[in-house]
Amino acid sequence: MVENRTQTGTLSIGPQFSEFITLLLTVESLIGVFLYVNSLLIFTFFKKEIFRTSSRYIFFLHTLVGDSMFLVVSNIFLILEMTQTSITLNLCIILIFLGLNLHTTTPLTLTAMSVERYVAICMPLRHAELATPQRAGLCILIIHVLSSIISLVVIFMFLATAPLSFFAENWMCNTEIFIVYKWQGQVRSILYQVYFSVMSVTIIFTYVKIVQAARKAAADKKATSKGRKTVLLHAFQLCLSLMQMFCPFIELAVLEIDLKLYLSVKAFDYIVLILAPRCLSPLIYGLRDEQFYVVLKYYALWGLNKKISPVITEL
Repeated sequence: MVENRTQTGTLSIGPQFSEFITLLLTVESLIGVFLYVNSLLIFTFFKKEIFRTSSRYIFFLHTLVGDSMFLVVSNIFLILEMTQTSITLNLCIILIFLGLNLHTTTPLTLTAMSVERYVAICMPLRHAELATPQRAGLCILIIHVLSSIISLVVIFMFLATAPLSFFAENWMCNTEIFIVYKWQGQVRSILYQVYFSVMSVTIIFTYVKIVQAARKAAADKKATSKGRKTVLLHAFQLCLSLMQMFCPFIELAVLEIDLKLYLSVKAFDYIVLILAPRCLSPLIYGLRDEQFYVVLKYYALWGLNKKISPVITEL
């Protein structure tokens, strides 16, 4: 049986308009800061050839670009929902496809980065052979292929079951309108569970192996300690991404109670579970990495501080 769904936004914000504007401006300000920092990091990456030839920094660039694109798309969804604005179904399909793809791309890239750290620390003699820019590019291509599977499955299931009348109307755009039958939601959940289970096992494996390497006398204690902390941060990001899967169910339940509370919960989920995990990437590789931080600091100050040299040593 086809589930009921909302076609157009009829809810009114009413007397809470000023609070709504304040909330929206706060979120948009945080997004602006995030995009500025990411732009500065991307600019720094392209200023040094040694970054462009290192697989871990190539993965880092991929997360920066992917996170920035995801933030723009998810921000469009946030504004549409908070203003209760409906759009055509064809445009919604495009946004959903991009959103689902980018949502999965970051966790997969984090997993690849954890594997790269495992190879660097536990297989140092083969790292130069395995972690090449060409292999990193191939890995990124595979990541995008894997990321597209869930979005294509969701969209194809919808196109195969949705009545033609759906395409003639405007809708409140979110992933739930693509779930016509309950079994489609179950298929989507199973796919996410498989993806995140594989990624979680991979990150746990790399962490355990790095910890074991740290206990060996011949191991580089500083490098293994840093690698262990990096993988832990990746695991924390993955957990936040996993929690994001449950947000739509909580938000829909809150919407039935109170619109004002729904808008607050929506903004909270967006900041904590979408914005925060993507703010960790600059912290992990942009600020914690000494080589990258030196160059970043130089260009962040427009080269005015002559005491800071952009010259770096071998990575």
